Amino acid sequence: MNNTEKGFTLIEVLVAISIFSILSAFAYGTLNQTIISSEKIEKLNTRMQSLQRGFSQIDQDYIQLAKRPIRSEIGNTQIGAITSNRANGYLIEFSRHGWPNRLGMKRGSIQRVAYDLIDSQLIRYHWNVLDKTYSNELIQNELFDGIDKLQLLFLKNNNEWTDQWPPIDMTQEEGLRALPKAIRISITFGDIGEIERTIEINT
Repeated sequence: MNNTEKGFTLIEVLVAISIFSILSAFAYGTLNQTIISSEKIEKLNTRMQSLQRGFSQIDQDYIQLAKRPIRSEIGNTQIGAITSNRANGYLIEFSRHGWPNRLGMKRGSIQRVAYDLIDSQLIRYHWNVLDKTYSNELIQNELFDGIDKLQLLFLKNNNEWTDQWPPIDMTQEEGLRALPKAIRISITFGDIGEIERTIEINT
């Protein structure tokens, strides 16, 4: 009885190996692209969550602005409730209500806060006492990074926008307690572009 069974020829084996190699390369490429896409999505989600937390902090600060000027470090002059002319070294500095006191410390509920843009980072500062002294500790927290441009605008009572607060047409006495009707903050990030927020102030 003749044996009619045949094995694979060398050409068939080489063709099978070639096809398997092509399919494997395709599968690896698809898997690698999926992993890269997943990492990008995760990175973007982390970035957006960070931005959401930062803007939430800004909203809380501006909504609760207080008409409370403070004494300067040397104690013989007053600094306005809100000031943005960098005279005190910051992009913007202000007093705000609603400072939580979970530990029951002997202090008020008004907090002094400042923001500044340093090396593409937006930094939030606050002091543990309202009327600052040279010995008072300055606490800082980074809100955003990767900033290309930041602009602040303030809405006056006549519904005109100005980039300085107090406005130049306001007397020094008026400027100590004056608050804008709204604040517009525009931040341009290197990775996601411009984000703009307009926050109405409870005056």
